[in-house]
Amino acid sequence: MLRPYSHMIVADNSGAKEVRIITVLTNNKHQVGHVGDKCVVTVKKASPNAAVVKGAVVKCVIVRTKREVRRPDGSLVRFDQNAAVLIDDDGNPKGTRIFGPVCRELRDKGYLKIASLAPEVV
Repeated sequence: MLRPYSHMIVADNSGAKEVRIITVLTNNKHQVGHVGDKCVVTVKKASPNAAVVKGAVVKCVIVRTKREVRRPDGSLVRFDQNAAVLIDDDGNPKGTRIFGPVCRELRDKGYLKIASLAPEVV
């Protein structure tokens, strides 16, 4: 459950290290982001000489949250940190590698490329 001004770690090799949410692109009125939601973010920390620079405004998809995700079978999944993957306008990841596990709900929401690049789908 992420709101505007929440910070997230970037879980890909696009060059950004940390981002802050500007807005959540969802149709609920509270602008609360969950796993699989698109966000507009600004880059707060970036690697030097990277494709994505500090201060850039980009889109991302949330792949991990500290808030638990409830599954239809009643189980709960939660992670240690909030993480996102930067995407382009078509929904493809900007980086070529994904670091850390991602939620299975990404596959249901149509982010098959992110789920296939991740080392583990939980």
